[in-house]
Amino acid sequence: MRKIALVATNLALAAVVTLALALPNAHAAKKKVDCDQVMSELNAGKKAKEVAKDLSISTSSVYRCKKKAGAAAKTSTGGASATSGAAAASPAASPGMTSKTH
Repeated sequence: MRKIALVATNLALAAVVTLALALPNAHAAKKKVDCDQVMSELNAGKKAKEVAKDLSISTSSVYRCKKKAGAAAKTSTGGASATSGAAAASPAASPGMTSKTH
């Protein structure tokens, strides 16, 4: 009796493993997203949802490309922000604009 239970258990386990390997992955296929194409569509004025539909990708992939492009632009400029030059150009920083006290 014990031998039959052991064989039945092994057969059931083998069936489960075979079935699990035979079924396709539940995860989405790893499709390469062309971020250059995504960014050109976004720069043309399309919304993320429209770009995703046109390129048959998810909106999260569009936002991921947008984030990647922003990070790449930031590193290519040396991380300097647009406001760093604004402090020097402000009227308070101008040497000719000193306040006089009477």
